[in-house]
Amino acid sequence: MRIIALEEGFLTRSVLKLFVDEANIDEYTIKTSAALVNTNVGEAYLDLGEGRIAAMDEAGIDMQVLSFSAPQIADTEMAVQIMAEANDVAAEAVEKYPSRFAAFAALPATNPKVAVEEFERALTKPGFVGGFIVGSINGEFLDDKKYWPILECAEAHHAPIYLHPYNPLPALMQTYFKGREELSAPVWDYMVDASCHFLRLLTAGVFDQFPELKIILGHLGESIPYNLDRINTRLSAFAQEKLKRSPADYIRDNLVITTSGNFSPQSVLCAIGTIGVDNILFSADWPNESNKVAVDFLRHLPIGKIDMEKIAYKNAERVLGLNA
Repeated sequence: MRIIALEEGFLTRSVLKLFVDEANIDEYTIKTSAALVNTNVGEAYLDLGEGRIAAMDEAGIDMQVLSFSAPQIADTEMAVQIMAEANDVAAEAVEKYPSRFAAFAALPATNPKVAVEEFERALTKPGFVGGFIVGSINGEFLDDKKYWPILECAEAHHAPIYLHPYNPLPALMQTYFKGREELSAPVWDYMVDASCHFLRLLTAGVFDQFPELKIILGHLGESIPYNLDRINTRLSAFAQEKLKRSPADYIRDNLVITTSGNFSPQSVLCAIGTIGVDNILFSADWPNESNKVAVDFLRHLPIGKIDMEKIAYKNAERVLGLNA
């Protein structure tokens, strides 16, 4: 069975130090990731060659869709430079290993016009299949209409946008996690950041404006499938007044999710029951999670062969336009 993994992170050497030196809230994330993968996480982020491929082969992963893991950068000029460099590095890896790698385009969303230009530049290169945005954009989100040209570009090119979480705004970090930093990052606040980002798009009417747009969320949908019924019910009055369809319709039609870093069979069954198996794609979340653990989880899901193949590779081929 072919296996395609997406949300498989990389960094360039020029931003790795910035990433590692981020506030102490990342201390526990780095320690946990190192224990899970039993390797140097920083070096694994930089490796887009034989070492990464060997780790894929050991687990049985055929292809990774590379994603630049750096958050949005406030300095627009620096952001453009860093994201363009990342896309060039990913393009080189795809060119060298075309059967093993595809890539999401890193988008410098602080400047929407330039982000569109960079998105379109990346999509001209073989192997680029969508866009990738980490966290908020200087405290703003893609529901602000000044960012809609990015969404318009994504829809026009049938290129999904992967919304990866990052730490919430400083005020929220101070309110909810000060003194309890161990609960931040992947444990809890990542879910809050990415789920709110998607739901802001939904309630802003983005999917009425761009009905073919696909948004990808990792970690089994950042708890949205688990809460779909409550979201749909409690937003019903708002939706009847402001939107063309129900929230559940948009979630099922415009959202796809991955298994990145959330290897719970019970949660997968919940997601299948709420948003459907056609909207679930496999991911490991390397190098923050173990490829072997992720693949073992996939192979032992209590589902039939047809559904397992959809999650393992067929849904990714369809949603991302990847050739078999």
